[in-house]
Amino acid sequence: MSISQSVVLRPTGPVQPLDRRIWGLSAVGVGGFALAGVYQVSGGRIGVPCILHATTGLDCPLCGSTRMAAALLHGDLAQAWHFNAVVLVLGPLIGVAVGYQVLAWSLESLRLVKLPRLRMSSRTAERLLTAVIALLVVFGVARNLV
Repeated sequence: MSISQSVVLRPTGPVQPLDRRIWGLSAVGVGGFALAGVYQVSGGRIGVPCILHATTGLDCPLCGSTRMAAALLHGDLAQAWHFNAVVLVLGPLIGVAVGYQVLAWSLESLRLVKLPRLRMSSRTAERLLTAVIALLVVFGVARNLV
């Protein structure tokens, strides 16, 4: 991972577009909190059922994520931790990284300031994705053993 250049006020020239993965992660994050809001407002009647849980009774690594986000919207960190600890930790980390990238791109697009942007090689991105998937699989297995 590398950081490009330094801060530039009133940048000129072409703006480097955001990677489509950043837009995808942004959409998942915003959609997740929108769903959590709907879940909260509906009193828990509207949510996304887990196919694995419905068919086997086992919790997948993402089970409880909607309830976790709804608990966060309600300000209950302990309950959010109970619903899905891994997503509670990973979500903000990914959210800050993605949010910074979108903010840097937005400010540069508006020609206000050019902030350093994180760059990740394809190899690093693949390794990071593999590590996150491995963590989620281990969590998914562990939460069903307890």
